[in-house]
Amino acid sequence: MDTQMLSEEPISVVHPRCCGLDVHKRAVQACVLVSTPGGQVRQEQRAFATTSAALLVLADWLVAEGCTPVAMESTGVYWEPLYNLLEGQIEVWVVNAQHIKQVPGRKTDVSDAAWIAGLLRHGLLRPRFIPDRAQRELRTLTRYRTSLVQERAAEVNRLQKTLEGATIKAAGIATAIPGKSGREMLDLWVAGETDPAVRAQCAQGRMKEKIPQLERALAGRFGPHQRFLVARQLAHIDSLDGAIAEVSAEVAQRMAPCEAQIALLDTIPGVGRETAEALIAEIGTDMGQSPAAAHLASWAGMCPGTHESAGKRKGGKTRKGSRWRRATVVNAAHAAGRTKHTAVGARYRALVARRGKKRGAVAVGHTLLLIAYHVLRDHEPYDDLAHQPVVCPPAPHPHHLVQQVQEMGCDVTITPKAPAA
Repeated sequence: MDTQMLSEEPISVVHPRCCGLDVHKRAVQACVLVSTPGGQVRQEQRAFATTSAALLVLADWLVAEGCTPVAMESTGVYWEPLYNLLEGQIEVWVVNAQHIKQVPGRKTDVSDAAWIAGLLRHGLLRPRFIPDRAQRELRTLTRYRTSLVQERAAEVNRLQKTLEGATIKAAGIATAIPGKSGREMLDLWVAGETDPAVRAQCAQGRMKEKIPQLERALAGRFGPHQRFLVARQLAHIDSLDGAIAEVSAEVAQRMAPCEAQIALLDTIPGVGRETAEALIAEIGTDMGQSPAAAHLASWAGMCPGTHESAGKRKGGKTRKGSRWRRATVVNAAHAAGRTKHTAVGARYRALVARRGKKRGAVAVGHTLLLIAYHVLRDHEPYDDLAHQPVVCPPAPHPHHLVQQVQEMGCDVTITPKAPAA
């Protein structure tokens, strides 16, 4: 503990009682600044461990000092347990670390807390938006589900690689190897069935038309080690499917009060139930926190940047934002690009032809985020006709008109009109 009496600075004081926290994995440096009646500033610094008991002692000390607000950087995940503990007792600000680094000053572990407290004291910091506890918990669940889906896709790719090593070329015939038909074929393979004709008879639906091709594609050399790998990979995929189903059930239970908003988001092209749940978990349902749709897009890191020099625009990258929000809207953009007779799908295909798939997906993802803002704010479903571009028909050429009249059996002579004097 270190207590000092400092002289009052000439800069105006916005928060006479405040605290800056420098949070690390194993320790928290805290600096309290308190204005005294004599025109001085009392500075007290303490160090605390990151255990629950130590953080409770820190919370009691901040409450006793009457600090409001308390500021800490939003680096890593170490701020989350401290925020959860202080929430409801003290006004806590989670500030952007880039804002602090833009102000030149000291950069050591002990003086960091004092520097944060000094910036907070004079109103030089802005708090980040932190959703309520229910939304934070829901966001954790949806992000974990996304990680499970990505892990499942990686395991399917590993399964495909194993089959390619066994000269199994079914990927060019069956669109989904771990689908119902493909799964029965693989189970027979693992069980020891070596006749490709027997395995090809597992085809169902439209795949029955491809049985002769399947027999040729399944005639590979399946070794014992590949049989072992396929069995383990299928078991891992089944385990991931079960985990995804359990997490989805928990998300659906917590999303029960938001069924109306999910139904509204489901009207947007490319947005299904899981995407709608992820969007609500990321941006919430109350759009009052963003004064305009552009603010939401900027906060999500989907707003196009601006880089101009000497009157020329040289392009601009999107700012760095949450990778979870970006992945959600970009995946929705790819799905919207596969829709037909929709304005969003037409915009995606036009941008892809001119700028490429990645840039087109980011641009359409930005559009989908703006649409989601208006849908949630106005409580109205998406109207695709309102977003269809207005196409004006070209003016008819005189020769085309003459040809149409001649096809009707009439002769027409065109006389150019004399120019006006």
